[in-house]
Amino acid sequence: MATKQKTLHDAFYETLKDVYYAEKQSVKALKKSAKAAEHDELRQAFETHAEESAHQVERLTQVFEIIGKPARAKTCEAMQGITSEMEEDLEDFGDSPAADAVLAACAQAVEHYEIARYGTLKTWASQLGYADAASLLDETLQEEKKTDALLSKIAETINVAGIEDSAEPASKAKTKAAR
Repeated sequence: MATKQKTLHDAFYETLKDVYYAEKQSVKALKKSAKAAEHDELRQAFETHAEESAHQVERLTQVFEIIGKPARAKTCEAMQGITSEMEEDLEDFGDSPAADAVLAACAQAVEHYEIARYGTLKTWASQLGYADAASLLDETLQEEKKTDALLSKIAETINVAGIEDSAEPASKAKTKAAR
């Protein structure tokens, strides 16, 4: 018996289920990160983006409705890997001066994954004739990019704090590396 050839519609729906799962996991990870963050601006960024991500989940539900498919999550191996890595990093760096820098880096890994996925989904939605879905996906894509830029800005401050609190100044480490 011949199997049906997969189409871009199928890829769109499967990726949508994947990002639906990822976004729900992101909300949980952001709440956990907010509790762990020491730096006020970082904590606030996590809290704000957790709320924003909850709205993004709602938008994804609307996209499912637009395409006439049930809103279902499919386990996202990538997000599981990123959140697992975050857990390990929290354990390894939790009490160190670099803890917030590591948290910000983990959050940016999530953002970069989501930016890639939302960019793809937006393009596919446009190509498949789902203009309303493309608009919703673009709204989320812009929020993800904005959050990534904010995390980069915050990271510049907290990374320096992590360096300054370390036993060996960065300038000495650079000198040793150059030898």
